[in-house]
Amino acid sequence: MNGWLTVGLLVVSNIFMTLAWYGQLKLSEMKVITSSTPLFIVILMSWGIALFEYCFMVPANRHGYIGNGGDFSLLQLKVMQEVISLLVFTVFAIVFFKGEALHWNHFLAFCLLILAVYLVFMES
Repeated sequence: MNGWLTVGLLVVSNIFMTLAWYGQLKLSEMKVITSSTPLFIVILMSWGIALFEYCFMVPANRHGYIGNGGDFSLLQLKVMQEVISLLVFTVFAIVFFKGEALHWNHFLAFCLLILAVYLVFMES
């Protein structure tokens, strides 16, 4: 169960991370914030959201790391986090930015990411 908890925490963390990094672009598109909104305000908003990212990312890594009794090595945690991050971002881009489209090269990249996950979890 610890492994699934780690994955779940990584997913939630990456949802917050994606909102912190790219949510301001959607808010700008919706005219909630404008180009005249001071950058420090946008940064503070992003930091506020990123705090929640850390509230999930730190426990995910802490509980998931094999050195703390978890199921994953440091490299496995990092590769999982990157793949989850890209998957969450892809869903975000397609749902919130209607003009973004997936092409064959994106699907090939996802297949290579799956291969990367397989390789990092392969017994050496």
